Amino acid sequence: MRLRGRKGIREDLEQQQDLVVLSPEMYKGKWRERFNNDYPIHVEFGMGKGRFVSQMSVRNPKVNYIGFDMYDELVRRSAEKTRIAWEEAGMGTPTSIQMALANIENIEDIFEPGEIERVYLNFSDPWPKKKHGRRRLTHPRFLEKYCRLLNDRGQIHFKTDSETLFEFSLNSFADYGLQMTNLSLNLHRDGINEDHVMTEYEAKFMGKGMRIHRCEVIVGKDALAEYNKVRLDQY
Repeated sequence: MRLRGRKGIREDLEQQQDLVVLSPEMYKGKWRERFNNDYPIHVEFGMGKGRFVSQMSVRNPKVNYIGFDMYDELVRRSAEKTRIAWEEAGMGTPTSIQMALANIENIEDIFEPGEIERVYLNFSDPWPKKKHGRRRLTHPRFLEKYCRLLNDRGQIHFKTDSETLFEFSLNSFADYGLQMTNLSLNLHRDGINEDHVMTEYEAKFMGKGMRIHRCEVIVGKDALAEYNKVRLDQY
């Protein structure tokens, strides 16, 4: 993937220290100090242009969001989109959201175990060739990282347009012994599901009539206990 950013993009990001983190490893174990609150921390790995994470932060101001991407230009666009979203919502300067420049391979250098509560994986690269399977963000080697970093209320929320990646991911979650819930093979079957914030890709795929696959994965022991209670109460 090649992105052409405007000239001086790194300098631009360096001037946005209130919203952009260029060396996220500095905050390992200290993200709540960065946010200056005790709200739960939700992260999106591979945020693209930032539509999802910016809108989620507007909807849920008492959750701290961190959007990650490895491309300067996408971090820039996401920061810009976030400022616009907060301004349009009449919320002023963004406070409970950060944009971080990082390679997801290094997330264990960025968070302490139990420091985050939710991981969002939205339309990750499907890496369709079998030999590239280890690069998929739902491969067991990544699940091991997520499970280590998520706290007792930890969950993974996953969306994709790729049937192949979805099937691979469901098998991966199951093989890792994780409980899945709220599975959907066509999230917007009856029209746009307003309960879900769409990414840029999602809106594009919806316009083409493509199906969106989604599931939630329960990781933390408290989240699992709550899930089991709700499930049992239904009968």
